[in-house]
Amino acid sequence: MEPEIRSIYTVIEETDDDGVKSLEKPTRKAACAAVFKNPYAGKYEEDLSLLYEFSKQLGTLLTRKAVAALGITAEEVESYGKAAIAGLQGEREHCAALMHPALGTPIRDNVGGGKALLPSAKKLGGPGCSIDLPLGHKDAAYVRSHFDAMEVRIPDAPRDDELILIVGVTDSGRPFPRVGGLTTDEVKGEDGLR
Repeated sequence: MEPEIRSIYTVIEETDDDGVKSLEKPTRKAACAAVFKNPYAGKYEEDLSLLYEFSKQLGTLLTRKAVAALGITAEEVESYGKAAIAGLQGEREHCAALMHPALGTPIRDNVGGGKALLPSAKKLGGPGCSIDLPLGHKDAAYVRSHFDAMEVRIPDAPRDDELILIVGVTDSGRPFPRVGGLTTDEVKGEDGLR
């Protein structure tokens, strides 16, 4: 079964200056979201495995679109994240079913790997509801320069019987990072932490 997609929404955030300093090269983030029918809206279902299957399909599509929006190769992705919003006839567990059992593999397959856990967020909401898509370095969780977020909001979604799945990627960390931690050139990428 295929997800009944109503719309796909892609947004790019480019930062040229932060505070009083300008960047030589902008930091860029992209998020791609699919709005689709929730097959479990308004009813309790013990087996949510259909959403696992949807996440595999959508994970590949959304990740490829987000990477393409930045105009970079998969290997140039530095950080990633995922989020989901369920309409008001849905459950947070529907978001969890989309994001946790099966979504990591298609994202990693389309960003040149990724050893670190994918940060995630989930919530219930109505049309225009925003969510802060968390972002973290794809190979090492201790890279503080890449602890970040990107606000995503779709004006007409989710409707009560819809779900939104969002995948985000970046080509860099925050502008002017200076709070310590592991730097990108120190990443070993062995265990997802360092």
